[in-house]
Amino acid sequence: MDVTETKVPGAWFFTPKQFPDDRGLFLEWLRNDLLAEVVGHPLTVVQANNSVSRRGVLRGVHYALVPPGQAKYVYCPRGALMDFVIDIRDGSPTFGAWDCVRLDDVDRRGMYVAEGIGHAVVALTDDASLAYLVSAPYDPQREFTISPLDPALGIDWGVADPVLSERDAKAPSLDEARRLGQLPTWESCLARYAELGTKIG
Repeated sequence: MDVTETKVPGAWFFTPKQFPDDRGLFLEWLRNDLLAEVVGHPLTVVQANNSVSRRGVLRGVHYALVPPGQAKYVYCPRGALMDFVIDIRDGSPTFGAWDCVRLDDVDRRGMYVAEGIGHAVVALTDDASLAYLVSAPYDPQREFTISPLDPALGIDWGVADPVLSERDAKAPSLDEARRLGQLPTWESCLARYAELGTKIG
């Protein structure tokens, strides 16, 4: 499995080896031992989620407050999506940086996203499926969203007129979320990473 670190410290994508034959193919879409080697600890999975989106749907920018935060490992078993990670950790040296990778049913990459990092996906095909394993259960009191259309993010989502949920459409800008105290702080994230053994930088 090939591993590439993104421009956002704490996010990596993994490209698995695929073994095709006359029956179809086989691959390991998550190797927790390899993930632990790269990230510094294995992913403790407490919940598994799946979303299915039509072409042009944009989900995000989503995140959870730290501690405890919510780490994710995401994978696209069907169709294609662009997967985005955004550094929204207030005080981070790379605050505002973002990166993206195509997740699809061809290369079958997976993306690991550490606690405190903003996450979003855009469906490039109809019936694009996103499976994601998470380290903490859903907690509506600690989970937030930032408007993906905030010009301050400077993200080209690759779709002219993205389809948003009502929650994402009404979400605050990055600056508003910061003023409201809704962003994870770099200090709280570093403390959480030290507790878990997460490799940063």
